Amino acid sequence: MEFSELMNSVQRAGEVWAVHVSDDWLQGRTVYGGLAAALCLEAAQRQFPDLPPLRSAQFSFIGPADGQLTIAPILLRKGKSTVFAGVELHGDSGLATRATLCFGAARPSTVSLAASDAMPTKSPENCPSFFDNAPPGLRFLQHIEGRHAGGALPFSGAAEPMMILWLRHRDSALKPSMVSLLALADAPPPAIVATLTKPGIISTMTWSIDLLSDSIDTDGGWWLIRTASDAAADGYTSQIMTVWNARGRPVMASRQSVAVFG
Repeated sequence: MEFSELMNSVQRAGEVWAVHVSDDWLQGRTVYGGLAAALCLEAAQRQFPDLPPLRSAQFSFIGPADGQLTIAPILLRKGKSTVFAGVELHGDSGLATRATLCFGAARPSTVSLAASDAMPTKSPENCPSFFDNAPPGLRFLQHIEGRHAGGALPFSGAAEPMMILWLRHRDSALKPSMVSLLALADAPPPAIVATLTKPGIISTMTWSIDLLSDSIDTDGGWWLIRTASDAAADGYTSQIMTVWNARGRPVMASRQSVAVFG
């Protein structure tokens, strides 16, 4: 099922929203984390249609979920310019994802500091394909096109855990949006896997994002993502990620905490 078709299938079910996620969007035995985050935002925007732009969000991936899902948004606080919403995504086994979303309208301010533009890199068409040899359990990757633009490759035993990728949805009908960008920005493997020499079990636990622009647009569907691990110990790693559009304008900064087994 294409991403746009999946989002269109989200339906009201009493006081919650419901959607059936097909197996092609799974990561192992659970819905891919980026998709879970996107579904939380989609449900919140439908529940509260007059929200200002998303400014920040925190996602906790608590348990697995697949198949029929329910999504329950609640309004936590509405101020003059900001709105906080909470969202819980449930599967048959219970709570799978919990999100806190912060929306904020633009306001007059004398404070202005631009984030750094992306470093020059080759165009996506001139970069090698990235996901060709991905582990078979990552079925959601069939919906995403990736090109390796810099840094190390997964399981290459590299000294520096950093990689730079061009990513876009394969869904040709999809328009750039915050929902579709969330579903894409979690697609890179944790940067720490570049230091490994063979695949193992990894699981993202938390994901915190900050939006650097309220204009979510790009060219040709492509987004440039840099991911780097800044610490790893005791079976856990912390990583930072930045997303730019195809013109090099920064759009999102994020941090993830990831469990690394074995």
